[in-house]
Amino acid sequence: MAGNSKRRGAVKKSGKGNPTAGSGGRVRRGLEGKGPTPKAAERPNHKAYRKAQSDERRVSAQPRRKTATDTEWVAGRNPVVEALRARVPVTTVYFAEHTERDDRLREILRISADLNLPMLGVSRIELDRLTDRAVHQGVALKVPTYGYAHPDDLVQLARDRQEPPLVVALDSVTDPRNLGAVVRSASGFGAHGVLIPERRSAGMTAAAWKVSAGAAARVPVARTVNLTRQLKAYAEAGLMIAGLSADGDVSLPDLDLADGPLVLVIGSEGKGLSRLISETCDVRVAIPMSSSLESLNAGVAGGIALYEIARRRGF
Repeated sequence: MAGNSKRRGAVKKSGKGNPTAGSGGRVRRGLEGKGPTPKAAERPNHKAYRKAQSDERRVSAQPRRKTATDTEWVAGRNPVVEALRARVPVTTVYFAEHTERDDRLREILRISADLNLPMLGVSRIELDRLTDRAVHQGVALKVPTYGYAHPDDLVQLARDRQEPPLVVALDSVTDPRNLGAVVRSASGFGAHGVLIPERRSAGMTAAAWKVSAGAAARVPVARTVNLTRQLKAYAEAGLMIAGLSADGDVSLPDLDLADGPLVLVIGSEGKGLSRLISETCDVRVAIPMSSSLESLNAGVAGGIALYEIARRRGF
């Protein structure tokens, strides 16, 4: 039958495999190239693509490491009450809607109102997200990032007061409660500031601020990239470097440098002063003890040493 392409022996006028059938310009896109072949990880049906997507989901599901610029959160009724009592700086007080009130929550509301703190009600789901699913019990505080001083500011503060500089430096003290205790002692015994390294050290978090009992508002805390280098810079500026050590060369009551420009270096409770810091010190000072106790924690040792230094200075 004429024109019936399905009959036996008929010639197919178009389609793949027929050398006599061309587009003739009618299907110009068929003549155009499709570009380079995509990489295997970019082709949705390839196993390399599925593996890359799986790895991406696994990485995104891991908790993000906080940076120094991240806002800190204090979550839970007891921590929030204690932070407010200690006058920790607060940006906003968050409450979950329909939260049951008790004595602690009523105290939080009262202190927040007395301090004129911004209060914001959000859904419980939103508060879960903001606090990274912490056990917030319906209330949390948004705490601003602490503003650290420059190490040179501590010496300049002493010069402005026409006093011999007294700086407390912490070497590898990672417990924020010890940092807060040292800041509190520094405020009570006339130190001009506290110096901490940026790495492997506790920072001025809400926990440290709370232990300092508000002293962090009166005593500047500075950070340095390299503690050893900064101590050498202090030494070049005329300050003596004294490190607390259980096997020190000088007993604390015999420290003749106490009434001059001084940096008191306190090490961690477990390891004490690191080797480089110990070698940088002009003198190592021991706190005399009557018992066989090997060491004191950084907060207690700092308080004892600062008291003796203040006594020698006639503070």
